[in-house]
Amino acid sequence: MARHRPTQNPYTRPAIFTLERLHAELGGAILENRQKYDEMSEQMRQVEAVIKMLDPTYNLAGIAVKRRKPNKWFKRGTLYRKAVDVLRTAAEPMTAQELAAAILAAAGAQDVSKEDMQNVALGIQHSLANHDGKGVERVGEARPYKWQIPL
Repeated sequence: MARHRPTQNPYTRPAIFTLERLHAELGGAILENRQKYDEMSEQMRQVEAVIKMLDPTYNLAGIAVKRRKPNKWFKRGTLYRKAVDVLRTAAEPMTAQELAAAILAAAGAQDVSKEDMQNVALGIQHSLANHDGKGVERVGEARPYKWQIPL
């Protein structure tokens, strides 16, 4: 029995063709990302140059890279609405941590790590701070801040 090359076998040719196309697409994506990397690197160098022009003693190493991790449980922009829903039924002002616990419990989230709980609470805190005086209000000056719906 003679061995056939995969490209000569009529049963494997469609698979080889599909894999060749996928390989070509991945190669194109890599080249595109390299070009984006080069463009963004140049833009960062320009921003650094302007910072140095404004303040030659500025330490650029102190600028942390900003990484966004999507929330596991909630889509972008929904935390504020969920927090307001909880505050509407709350008997007294609540902290962001209390709101996070109530929202995660209502969503049915189980086995929530301390870090995940803190990240949700931080997202709620930032959302509420952005809307302070426009739908929610901070109660008192003590930290952690407590929030309520204005009466």
